[in-house]
Amino acid sequence: MEQKTHYLYGMHSVMEALESNKKIEKVLFKQGLEGIQFRQLIERLQEKEIPVQFAPAEKLNSITNGNHQGVIAFISQVEYIPIEDMVENAMKKSAAPLFILLDGVSDVRNFGAIARSAECAGVAGIILPAKGGAAVNADAIKTSAGALLRIATSKAANLRVAIYYLIESGFQIVAADEKAKKSIYEIDFKKPTAIIMGSENKGISDSVLSLATDKARIPLLGAIGSLNVSVAASVVMFEAVRQKNV
Repeated sequence: MEQKTHYLYGMHSVMEALESNKKIEKVLFKQGLEGIQFRQLIERLQEKEIPVQFAPAEKLNSITNGNHQGVIAFISQVEYIPIEDMVENAMKKSAAPLFILLDGVSDVRNFGAIARSAECAGVAGIILPAKGGAAVNADAIKTSAGALLRIATSKAANLRVAIYYLIESGFQIVAADEKAKKSIYEIDFKKPTAIIMGSENKGISDSVLSLATDKARIPLLGAIGSLNVSVAASVVMFEAVRQKNV
């Protein structure tokens, strides 16, 4: 593994990483790759629910000039913790911890900016989907100004299950929804809260939105009618900060 870029390559190396439980963000395969080793590796990745992508050989060659054998695995730089531990730790430190739950935020820069604001706002943790979200890579860490190395982060195989657990643990689930009747200034953030932010294009998925215990919008006065997701997340988080400090 090359520490500067946080990836490793080659069939055997990637399989060894899987068997030793290294935290792999995703695996990139060369298009058209075949063979027994390839099929075995794909099966193990599917078992572990690790995302895979296929790309032309030129893409892999641009990442490394080593003998990658058509496979490159990107290693996580962030130590994920189980959501149960995240909740327990947060409740020990505060009677009203705040979490951010990202439903499909895919842009690395947006993700990093959200993490930076979250750390500044004293957010107790960030919950991400195991699939479909932005990669927690060097770019995300750089954009977050290192916040992703400081803030607790959890990856959920199923966001709905994570939300059910938060509700059972006494959290209100507030979905940031531009169609909501309430504004964020009508939400009581002085109790345990998880804020859901949706993807840049589609917003919060219906299946996740249906589990929200409350929905709130940011009042907007201009003609555009929407904010960048990282800006919107900051506005909501710092309304929570304001309420806790008045």
